[in-house]
Amino acid sequence: MSPTADPEPAVSAGEDPRRYARLLTEVYDATMSGRRAPARPRDVIGDSWRRVQGLGVDPDRGGPADALGAGELERLRRESGLEEILPDLTGSLRSVLTDSENLLVVADSGGRVLWRSGAPAVLDRADRLGFVEGADWAEDSVGTNAIGTALVSRSAVQIFSAEHYVRSHHAWTCASSPIQDPRTGRVIGLVDVSGPASSVHPTTLALIDAVSRLAEAQLREKHRLSLDTLRSVAAPMLARCDRPALAVDGHGWVAAVASVPVRSRVMLPTDVAAGQLWVPSLGVCDVEPLPGGWMVRPADPADTVVGGESVPTTLRIDVSDTARTLVEVQSRFGRWSHEATPRHAEILFLLAVHRDGRTAAELAADLFGDHGRAITVRAEMSRLRKAFAGVVLAQPYRIDPAAVVELVLPDDRARLLPQSSAPGVRPFRMAQ
Repeated sequence: MSPTADPEPAVSAGEDPRRYARLLTEVYDATMSGRRAPARPRDVIGDSWRRVQGLGVDPDRGGPADALGAGELERLRRESGLEEILPDLTGSLRSVLTDSENLLVVADSGGRVLWRSGAPAVLDRADRLGFVEGADWAEDSVGTNAIGTALVSRSAVQIFSAEHYVRSHHAWTCASSPIQDPRTGRVIGLVDVSGPASSVHPTTLALIDAVSRLAEAQLREKHRLSLDTLRSVAAPMLARCDRPALAVDGHGWVAAVASVPVRSRVMLPTDVAAGQLWVPSLGVCDVEPLPGGWMVRPADPADTVVGGESVPTTLRIDVSDTARTLVEVQSRFGRWSHEATPRHAEILFLLAVHRDGRTAAELAADLFGDHGRAITVRAEMSRLRKAFAGVVLAQPYRIDPAAVVELVLPDDRARLLPQSSAPGVRPFRMAQ
């Protein structure tokens, strides 16, 4: 795919859908055949086309694999975290979609269609496309589409006509917006409206994004109520506590504190259990269960469990998933995981391949191609080191030399951190 220096198309889908669809078809056909296009696609589309081309998606025969069975689909629905807000999600849009040609879809964080609703005619058309409950609509399955591309970009996306990578989707338009779990910051799914290309409307994307923000607000309110409940249970215990302590929920969000600097959250191990464990920024802590959470108390050094063989800390950085980077820390005090932001994923990858460390200037060159952006790097590293206290060190920035680093790469090295444009990452996409 060779980009051109031509300007963006001067017409939008909302102004003249038919004319815009014709222009997009010309751009698509030229780009796929390697010819000079009459205009360049939007950045989000061009980036996606390059990704899915690298993934080997066939633009002529691409399509989802067989949908999941009923049992597996029901399990994904229960585990998605979306079921409790589904009535509000669908209710917000049902009146808008009534008697329309559009389909309402709710998908999970992997792009799997969990629920859909719409008029029988549009459902029949979607069936023929494989756009059914249980189908996988991630980019690596069906190419550029609003569901998969919104998950990769972590932003609301509208895809129209020939902006879709697979030709059979060109008769459609779709708009999707991700939903983040306020407790973890992870994308847990998205809401999507799809229909025939002729139904495109410039306000659809704003509407879908507003519904996603409403869903996140509802999740935040549910979380606030659960913290209030935990606080009411923990307050009497904290009042009698003879040393500093925190009451936190299962995700580490703080409901109440006693003689501890106020903070909103601590990082808990993935497999948190009663006993002693290491908590970033607090050190070794005693952990006891509470209804709906945990009592966390920094341990007295004299009571800290010692002895036995020393178990090195293991840092597992998993960049095999094109949509997210999961980092797991395991030590003798337990295991905890963290979903890294795209920038932190780049930095952790660079530190993993440069175990001797990088200065701020070197990281600035790695990330931005500019040694002069060291101040930006220092600010980012300050945030990263708070999340990985004692694991990511400074002067120079490096992963603790005593730690074991496991770097999990994608099978296809071209898929390494696909959203990254960092100069320091690019050479590793070519190494095999």
